Order: sequence, then structure tokens, then C-alpha cells
Amino acid sequence: MTRTTEMTRTTESRGRVTARVARAGVVREPVSVSELVAAVEDRAAGAVVTFDGMVRDHDRGRDVIAIAYSAHPSADEVMARIAREIAGRPGLRAVAVVHRTGDLGIGDTALGVAVSADHRAPAFDAVRDIVEEVKRRLPVWKRQLFADGTHEWSGCA
Repeated sequence: MTRTTEMTRTTESRGRVTARVARAGVVREPVSVSELVAAVEDRAAGAVVTFDGMVRDHDRGRDVIAIAYSAHPSADEVMARIAREIAGRPGLRAVAVVHRTGDLGIGDTALGVAVSADHRAPAFDAVRDIVEEVKRRLPVWKRQLFADGTHEWSGCA
């Protein structure tokens, strides 16, 4: 999967402004949080908050050497839905969220998030909530490869 969703800032029928979803999707190519930051730039924003979910070299006392992520075909739409839901919050300017699939090495970004907002508190809250919703709802499965030659599947993002 390499499709991502891009949307523009819109006004809803009640006159409330919805933040722009700059990017939302599941991709096979490397994820750059700095590119997500550039995507959410907004002159009216007083804060940009990011999350860089990287592959670490250990899990529960075991040495991890790599991770492989697989996604259900509906993953792009689920990611877009999460982004739209969060973008509807007051005070946000733009949202970008991308999850990588395929083979990742230690230090690679698996999940990148960037949110711009009028103030820091809504930006921090939005980033935290996006990460939690992705972990809860995104149909992505992780296969961890351990240094001892074993592997383990888990249904998480």
C-alpha cells in the first residue's frame, strides 16, 4: 500500500472549521517526520507537535533485530477516518499521520504523526489521541524478529 489521503481545511455546516488533513495513510516507503511537519505547517499555528514511533532493539527483555508490518486493505481508510475525527477538534490547524508497512530495521520510523494547532495543549492532546487510536483501530500486524532466530506476531500498530 502506498496511497495516502490529502484533504483541505473545510468549514462544516455549523460554521466550525475542521483542520486540514495534510496526509493520512499506510505506506511502504520510509516515513519522514520532518516531511510530516512540513505538511502541517500553518502560519496561524502556535504549535507543531510530533510523534516518531521507531523500531527499538528490544522487547520484554529480548533482543529485536527487525520488524515486518502487514496491513489489511482497509488500513488506508481506517487511518483517514482517524485523522478526520481528530481534525474535527477545535483549535487544530492540520493533521498528518502515516504508518509504514514492510520490513523495518532498528531505528526506522513505523508511525509518524504531526499536528499543528493554535496552542500547544490541543496539539499534544491530538498527537497522543491519534497514536492511541491507531494502536487500537488500525488493522496492522507486527512480526518481530529476535536475535535468537525466533519471531513473534502481534496485532498492534
